[in-house]
Amino acid sequence: MKRYFYQLILLAASGGMILMSCNKNDTPVYFVGGTAPVLTSTATDSISLPLSDTTANAVTFSWTNPNYQFSDGGSSLSVSYYLEIDTAGANFSSPVLVQVGITSQLSVTYTVAQLNAILSNRMGLEPKVPHNIQVRIQSFLTPLSPGTSNQAVLNSSPLSFTVTPYLPPPAVNPPASGALYITGSATSDGWMVGGSAASVAGQQMTQVTPLIYKITLPLIGGQQFLLVPVAGDWSNKYATANSNSSPTGGTFAYNASNNFNGPVSDGTYTVTFYFQSGTYTITQ
Repeated sequence: MKRYFYQLILLAASGGMILMSCNKNDTPVYFVGGTAPVLTSTATDSISLPLSDTTANAVTFSWTNPNYQFSDGGSSLSVSYYLEIDTAGANFSSPVLVQVGITSQLSVTYTVAQLNAILSNRMGLEPKVPHNIQVRIQSFLTPLSPGTSNQAVLNSSPLSFTVTPYLPPPAVNPPASGALYITGSATSDGWMVGGSAASVAGQQMTQVTPLIYKITLPLIGGQQFLLVPVAGDWSNKYATANSNSSPTGGTFAYNASNNFNGPVSDGTYTVTFYFQSGTYTITQ
């Protein structure tokens, strides 16, 4: 079909829209029509997302060719598709609608991890809660001119599913005891020695959730700190792999090799560690 399309023109005729172009002999070529694709799935009613087997195939979606036809007999050799996923009842118009671009092929397979990432990260669906979603395939002809809308759009009938996204394992495992202490030259108490009551006073962080810890305290500018799960015990620590970490935050890991750089200036700061993402912030 590409060899026929030098330019796409939209013409209003007979109450509808007609796609017209010229072939290499300058003979007008008209868009005749197509058939809405039919979407099928290997899953029915619900799609299982087991955290215990995230590399397994969760679902395969397949669809029929819309068979776009033109007056010179050209067929749909370069059709593109969107696989659209949205919450049920939103009619594919909600703010969380996801469109996955697909070129030419007539099926797509998602692993458990891939589909969960779409539902959790892109759609923002709450984990561990059942959600009703709908899926459809949208076919179209991509216009040759940038900024021009897709042409000859056809939508399949939607398929409905129940899904329960899971919360991925945290990037960094939090302390099993639920206790965490900040220590270092950036703190007024300095580096912990022996875990004495005096050295840990005011240095224990608050467990906001099992995966978020924070503390607000005075910090000395230009100094460093670490986190330890056991007061005064340096056999394990939370640190950073970045030898030149930012004074406002960054990434961290268990038993990484470098201290955290504290803020540049003296002041009272809130230090927050997010174990789900493996990141931390230092804010005043």
